[in-house]
Amino acid sequence: MRVVLQRVTEAAVTIDGKVNGQIETGLLVLAGFTPTDTLEDLQWTAKKITQLRIFSDADDKMNLSVQDVNGGILLISQFTLYANTKKGNRPSYINAAPPAVAIPLYEQFHTLLQSALGKPIPTGIFGADMKVSLLNDGPVTITIDSQNRE
Repeated sequence: MRVVLQRVTEAAVTIDGKVNGQIETGLLVLAGFTPTDTLEDLQWTAKKITQLRIFSDADDKMNLSVQDVNGGILLISQFTLYANTKKGNRPSYINAAPPAVAIPLYEQFHTLLQSALGKPIPTGIFGADMKVSLLNDGPVTITIDSQNRE
């Protein structure tokens, strides 16, 4: 599984002109899945996201987690995180999980992330045409890949 985290002061997802989910201070999480992702990948990533110390403390050092600042998380499915651009100019998404596999992984990840954060997490709608707006704070943008745990 692969995620992109953006530390935000606000973020929202709009579908068909209506706000489906929004947060203030917290993390916008774009999440992509592969057919080989396991429960362990989902658990590890949820824990990493909620405990990652990327928010500023009183000394303006990145030393606090989203939990520490009582921040929110907005979760968006993003199969294009697995775009392969090696050949030509049209990306291939062969490494992304098909919807029949990705939807249950996304739903399970959402549940695990909510449990790890300890509060509800708004989402987009899997496969919908979504408009995501955000105000990146920092900017701080971090990628995490459960298959490459750096």
